[in-house]
Amino acid sequence: MILSPRPAGATRPLKLAWGLALLGALLTLTSNLAFAQAATPPTPDKGDTAWMLISTALVLMMAVPGLGLFYGGMVRSKNVLSVCMQIFMTFSLMSVLWCVYGYSVAFTGGNAFFGGFDRLFLQGVNPASVVATWSKGVVIPEYVYLAFQCTFAAITPCLIVGAFAERMKFSAVLLFMVLWFTFSYLPIAHMVWFWAGPDAYTDANAGAAATATAGFLFQKGALDFAGGTVVHINAGIAGLVGALMLGKRVGYGTTAMPPHNVPMVMMGTALLWVGWFGFNVGSNLEATGLAAMVFTNTFVATAAAACAWSFAEWFLRGTPTMLGGASGAIAGLVAITPACGYVGPMGSIVIGLLAGVVCLWSVSWLKHALGYDDSLDVFGVHGVGGILGAMLTGVFADPALGGQSWYDYVANAPGEFNLVGQLTSQAWAVGTTVVWSAVVSFIAFKIVDLVVGLRVSEEHEREGLDTAQHGERAYTG
Repeated sequence: MILSPRPAGATRPLKLAWGLALLGALLTLTSNLAFAQAATPPTPDKGDTAWMLISTALVLMMAVPGLGLFYGGMVRSKNVLSVCMQIFMTFSLMSVLWCVYGYSVAFTGGNAFFGGFDRLFLQGVNPASVVATWSKGVVIPEYVYLAFQCTFAAITPCLIVGAFAERMKFSAVLLFMVLWFTFSYLPIAHMVWFWAGPDAYTDANAGAAATATAGFLFQKGALDFAGGTVVHINAGIAGLVGALMLGKRVGYGTTAMPPHNVPMVMMGTALLWVGWFGFNVGSNLEATGLAAMVFTNTFVATAAAACAWSFAEWFLRGTPTMLGGASGAIAGLVAITPACGYVGPMGSIVIGLLAGVVCLWSVSWLKHALGYDDSLDVFGVHGVGGILGAMLTGVFADPALGGQSWYDYVANAPGEFNLVGQLTSQAWAVGTTVVWSAVVSFIAFKIVDLVVGLRVSEEHEREGLDTAQHGERAYTG
C-alpha cells in the first residue's frame, strides 16, 4: 500500500485545538485563582495590630496615672486621694461594663441611636474575629479594637469627676457614672462612630444602603475623628450640669482654693500629652501616612494652645503661670481631637491658638459671669474646647486650607468639600450631643440624689474627702 503524503496544512486544526484547550485551561486557572483570592478574607497586618496595642496602652496611661495626677494636683491636699480614687474606680468599673454590654450597645447594628446585643458579654468575639478599619480590605483583630474603644469609654466619665471634685459622695459618683455611661456615652458613640465599614460601599446603591444602617450623626455627615463630640462635649456638658446641681463648694468665692501641687499638674499634663498620641493617632486604626499626619497635628496644636494661653495670661494678668500653660495644652488637645484626621498642620496650629485663647476666656470671664463652681474647669476646657474643635473641623477640613475633606468610598476618592454643608453637619453633632448629654445628666443626677444623695455633709467637706470618704491621707509627714 502506498501512503499518499499528508497535505502541508493538515496540522493546523490540531494545533488550533491544542491552543484553544491551553487558553481555556489558563483562563480557568486564572479565574479560580481570582476566586480563591476574593474568597480569602483579609488578615490583619502585624504592624497595624502592634500600633493599636500600643495606642490602647497609651490611652490607659492618660487616665491612670495622667488624669489622676492632673486633677489631683489641682485640688486641695485634703481631697487629692478622693479625686484619684474616683478616677481609678470609675475607669475600672466602666471597663467591666464595656465588656458586659457597652461594646455591643455602641458598636453593633440596632437603630440610628442604639446598637444591639449581638456582642453582649463579648459573645462571638475570638482571636480570629476581625473588624474593618478606614481602608477597604484592611482589618484589625476585634479584640484590639474593643480594647482600644474600651479605654475611650472608660476615660470619658473620668473627665466629669473634675467638675464636682471636693464635694460629691463616692457612692453617688459611681452610681451616676453607671447611668451616664449607659444612656449618654454609649448612644452618642453609636450615633457618631457606628457604620458598616468601607467594604460595604461598592457602588452608589450599596453605599446608600450601608449609610442607612449607620449612626444618626454619621448619617448627617458629622466628622469626629477621635472624640470631640463623643468624649469632650459629652463629658463637658455633664460636668456643667453636675456643677450646677451640686452647688458651690463651701467657701467658694470667699476662701482661696489654689492647686496644692502644681508640679503634679505639670506631670499629669505631660502624661496626658504623650498618651493623647494613642488617643488620636490610634483612632486611624492603621499605621499609615495619615496616622503620621494625625501625630503631627496633635503635636503642634497642643504646643500652639499652650503658647496662646500662656501669652494671653501674661498680657492680661502680668505673669504667665505653669497652671495656665498646662491648661492651655489640654485645651489644644481637646480642640484638635475631632479635627486631627481631617485638617493639615497649619490648620491645627490655628485651631490650637484659638483654643488656648477661647478656653482661657471660658474658665475666667464666662465662668465668673454665670457664677457656677466647676472645680477643675471641665466644661470650660472640655465642653467649650470640644465645641470649638468640632466646628473648626468643618472649616479646616477644606482642601483649600490644607485639609483632607471627607472620603467618598464609592468613588474611592476624597469627597467634594462644601463649607456650609459641613458646618451644618458639625452643628448637628454639637447640638445633638449638648442636648442629649444635658438631659441624661440631669435625670441621672436626680435619680442618684433620690437614691443615695449627691453631696457629702458640710462637716465632711470641711474635713476633706480623703479622710471622710476613704479613711486615708495623701500626706502624713
